[in-house]
Amino acid sequence: MKINNATPNAAIPTSDNTKRPDRPAPSGSNPEKTSENVHLSSLSSQLQALETKFSNSSAVDSRRVAEIKQAISNGSFTVNASAVADQLMVTVKDLIQSSKEKKQ
Repeated sequence: MKINNATPNAAIPTSDNTKRPDRPAPSGSNPEKTSENVHLSSLSSQLQALETKFSNSSAVDSRRVAEIKQAISNGSFTVNASAVADQLMVTVKDLIQSSKEKKQ
């Protein structure tokens, strides 16, 4: 079944087709003068500092990428097959373990 936004949202009529009355505002409340207090813990400032730190740093080492591109271009890039196989085995074990955990 495909879900898309081709059909505009339509109001669903009630069974008795009558309009419900609007709810009155709670007594003593003024909709124009509402205030809410929000208190943030020190953790929020720590998270904000981390966000700033990581947004200013690159996730990719551009210099290392350029070195690898150059090595591939001039044919001097070598693949450590043993290291690749070891990491592949680790990945497969992790996938199997997570699959078993989902079934439980």
